[in-house]
Order: sequence, then C-alpha cells, then structure tokens
Amino acid sequence: MTHYLGIDIGTTGTKTLLIDAEGRVLAEANAGYPLEQPRPGWTQQDPEDWWQATIKTVRGVMATAKLSPGDVAAIGLSGQMHGSVFLDKHDQVIRPALLWNDQRTAAECAEITTRAGGRKALIRLVANPALTGFQAPKVLWLRNHEPKHFAKLAKVLLPKDEIRRRMIGDYVTEVSDASGTLFLDVVKRRWSKTLLDKLDLDSGLLPRVVESEDVTGTLTAEAAEQLGLTPQCQVVGGAGDCAAGAIGTGVVRSGVLSTSIGTSGVMFVHSDQPQYDTLGRLHTFCHAVRGKWHMMGVNLTSGGSLQWWVENVLQGLGGVESELSYDAAVAEAAEVPAGCGSLLFLPYLNGERTPHADPSARGAFVGLDLTHRRGHLTRAVMEGVTFALRDSLEIIKSLDVPVKQIRVSGGGSRSQLWRQMQADVFGKKVATLQVEQGPAYGVALLAAVGNGAYKNIEQACKATIEVASETPPDRKAAKAYAERFPIYQRLYGRLKDDFADLVALG
Repeated sequence: MTHYLGIDIGTTGTKTLLIDAEGRVLAEANAGYPLEQPRPGWTQQDPEDWWQATIKTVRGVMATAKLSPGDVAAIGLSGQMHGSVFLDKHDQVIRPALLWNDQRTAAECAEITTRAGGRKALIRLVANPALTGFQAPKVLWLRNHEPKHFAKLAKVLLPKDEIRRRMIGDYVTEVSDASGTLFLDVVKRRWSKTLLDKLDLDSGLLPRVVESEDVTGTLTAEAAEQLGLTPQCQVVGGAGDCAAGAIGTGVVRSGVLSTSIGTSGVMFVHSDQPQYDTLGRLHTFCHAVRGKWHMMGVNLTSGGSLQWWVENVLQGLGGVESELSYDAAVAEAAEVPAGCGSLLFLPYLNGERTPHADPSARGAFVGLDLTHRRGHLTRAVMEGVTFALRDSLEIIKSLDVPVKQIRVSGGGSRSQLWRQMQADVFGKKVATLQVEQGPAYGVALLAAVGNGAYKNIEQACKATIEVASETPPDRKAAKAYAERFPIYQRLYGRLKDDFADLVALG
C-alpha cells in the first residue's frame, strides 16, 4: 500500500491524482459539474455533484493505473475555500451550497464587523476582516434570509469537508481551510469562541479542527465500496486549495512566494510567524505546514476574466469559428507590444477582494482608441490580471516579508506569454516547476506524510518538487509596465462610486 490519492473539489470540476511514494504522478482524472447563478453575483452548487465527481475520478485513476483497491494507503482532500454546505441533523443538505465567489452577503459582513466591535477588533480576533466570500457571513445570511432553513441547521461544512463526511462519516476540517471561514482564531489555530459568542452562534455547528497532515479517519464500508478502495484507506486533513497549491509548488519555507492564475488569482507567501496587514487587504491564514502561517492576496476573476473574454465575447466574431481556442486568442495577444498601446483592463468582473474588498467593483477597458484590435484587448485582459496580482506583491513588500523566489503555477505558468508577462510586471524572474499539478498534488503529498512515507511536508516537498526553468524580465517590457501600473492603481479609486451606482441600478 504505497500509493496516495489527492482530490481537489474545484469550482468547475473535481481533479484526482494518483501518486506513488516517490511522488511520481501515475494517473489523473477530471470530472466537471454545473455552477448555479440564480442572480447576478450569486453562485451555488449541489454538493451531490462533488461526490459523484469524486467517485468517477477515483475510479478513473485506479482503472488507468490498473491498481487493486488495497494499493491506496491514504487520501488527501483539497477544494474551493469558504463555501458553505448546510446540513440538518440527519446529514441532509438543506439548500445548495454557497460558494467562495458568492457576493450576496455584504450586509452580513457589516453586521459581523459591528458585532465584533469594529474592523480592527475583528482582525485582532481572527486576523482578517469580514469579506463576502467567507463562510461566516454566509451562515448569518441563512439566518437573516432563510430562517426556516436556519432552524434546521445542525452542521456547516466546507466543500472538501463535506466530501470527507461522505468518506469517513465524521465532521472534521483542518487549519488552512478553516482560516477562511472567519470563525478561526488563526494565531491559536482553534475556533474563536469569542467571535462565535458575539455572533450568537453555537460552536457545535462547526467541525473539529486538526492539522493538515493529521489522519482524520478511514473510509466507511459504504464509501470504500463506492470509491473502489478499502475501509483501511486513511483520509488526512488536506488543505484549502490555495494552501494545497502552495504545498504542490514547494512554498513551505520563508522567502518563497507563489502566484497562481486559475479561475481566481492567488499570490501566496510562506510565513514562520503570523503576520498581519492591519488594513486587512491580505489574508493571514494558517498554512498547511504544521505550526506555520501564510499571507495571501486573492483576485476573484483572473483566469476567469480571460475565460469570459474568449468564450463570451470572441466566440463567433470576425469569422472565427464558434470554439475559438485559447491558444489562438493568446497568439494574437503575443503580437501586441507590452502595454497594448496604453490600453488598460480592470479585471473586477465579479467584484474584487485584494486589495479593494469591494463586491460592487466591476470590469472596464480604459484607453480604447481606433487603433486597437482584438489582440490588443486580449492582451489587455491578461495584463490587467497580472497587474491585479502585483497589487498583492506590493503590499507584501511593504510589510517587509522576504521574497527571494517567485514560482508561477496554474494557467499562468503554462502560457509562455503569461510567464513572461508576470516576470515583466513583477520586475523579477519567475520559476516554473518540473511537474506542476496544483492542489491535488499538494494534498497527495500530505496524504503520504500522514501515512508515514515522509517525516514532514518539508521533507516531502524537497524530495519531489524541482524547479525546471526561470524566466527573467525583459527590460523594455518591464519599463512599459512600470509606467502604466500607477495609472492602473488609480483607476479603481476614480471609478469606485460609479461602480456602486451602476450596481444599484441593477
């Protein structure tokens, strides 16, 4: 039994990886599912879709690798953070789960801040301000807007922890994902009874909290049969997708920073001690490394902005076939010089988190003129996403957090143009890895650690993760971006009130 599974419950689909004890990827499988958007800014999903995707992908990798059920020793779980699965006393899902990018809870965020004694007091309690994506305001939203559902509420779980419940029959989370609920005392790595009392919520609604490598249980007989595994298979704590992705890229020591461009954009830096942005622009969360922390900036629509542009705008235009590939769109963008002829794009298509924490923020092209073509706009979208990441980098630097190496991952690492763009916008060389498999790989390594294959996650990463190449900044492009970035930063402040007025108009 020397094989390990990493399962990542994502926003658009589930990815499962199978690795051996040396960290080699033997098989992977993906399964998608729908996203419900009943109103603008609202996002939700049926947790049953996650479970069926888990079954499909686990069975898929086992068939591909031609392994027997007993060959898998442990499972690590990752997933989209902040979501809320509401369960009644019979473990039945009460309503569709509210997701990380759901924006319906602005009033509840204000309520939490008031009840806590103000923004600064809240940050002292849980290291972070109240944001619409977090779990705590979702629980209050259920109480305020669906009281009949709230009356049935017995447990609230994060997405990956609902899958854990289906696997082991117990309610457990771990410190990295729990940090994004707003209920966790991040410094003490336990639920904040003080805040729960201020919110008039029972701590019994929440699962128990463990470290990310801890074994949380073994598969029930029913789950083992459904997954094609054995009841002896262990399930470790795992991690929220951002911390899991950082493990998968080896960001487990001071001085190493990672950027990830997926649906959202994340800038993640390791910290040996809890460090705070007193303005609350960055998150301070527990890391998936035992006894360590991290700071993180999050942009809500990074790769999601390019997806919107290609699939909803470019599709079918200019004689292009209905399924214009991303490669074709990016190839056009690559023909355009850095700076796009002074065209800028604000990637706030579903509100923004870092640094503005504004659910009313919206996207915009600024600087359009008659010389701009399709490639200019595509490149502007990509540059705007990269500028949004630099917002986080500038805050990290201002807090004197050491940044000795930047590792790029997600879609932004697979595109040569986007790798170069990140190096140019950040003004630093960026590194790619020999193998980059995202959060699923990170939690597969945590499963190996929990099962005893490695002493700790630092040892596991050192043995399995290797830098493949480095991309240095281009001096001319870096200069063009350095000139435009301050203008980009000013635009939000000038448009903020207009965004709010437009959102109010519906």
